[in-house]
Amino acid sequence: MVNVLFVCLGNICRSPMAEAMFRDLVKREGLDDRITIDSAGTGDWHIGHQPHQGTRDLLDRKEISYEGMKARQMVTEDYDTYQYIIAMDTSNIENMKQWQEGNTEAYVGRLLDLVPDVQNKDVPDPYFTGNFDEVYDLVNKGCQALLQKIKTEQGL
Repeated sequence: MVNVLFVCLGNICRSPMAEAMFRDLVKREGLDDRITIDSAGTGDWHIGHQPHQGTRDLLDRKEISYEGMKARQMVTEDYDTYQYIIAMDTSNIENMKQWQEGNTEAYVGRLLDLVPDVQNKDVPDPYFTGNFDEVYDLVNKGCQALLQKIKTEQGL
C-alpha cells in the first residue's frame, strides 16, 4: 500500500482540496485499493473542522466528494506512515520539520515541484486570496504529476 499525505497550514483549504481531488483521480485510475490518501495541517486552529466553505463549494461544483474529511494537525508518526508527504508551499515544508525525527525515507516536497511548467512552486492559500479556482487548477496539475510519479516509482 502506498500512503500519501497532503499538508498545508490549517488543513481546511489546500490540503483537503488536494486530498479529495487525488482520491477522485486515484479511484478513476482504479488504484484506490493500492493508494491511501490523507491530509493534515501544520497549525492547530481548525482541528476537527470540515474543509473551508470555498473548498467545499468548488468540490461540489466539480462533483468531487470530501465526505468525512475533518482537519487534523500533522504528527511525528506521519513520517513513518506516509511514503509521500506533499506540502502546498515552502513555509509548510519549514513548519513540518518540527515533527521530523531523524532521517525519513518518505519523499517530502512541494506539490508544484512536480510540475515543470509552473514558475511559482508555492500553491497560494485561498484562505487569504479567495481564489479557489486558481488553487484548483494548480492542485489538479500537481495531482496528475504526483500520480504519474507514484505509478512510475511504485510500478503501478
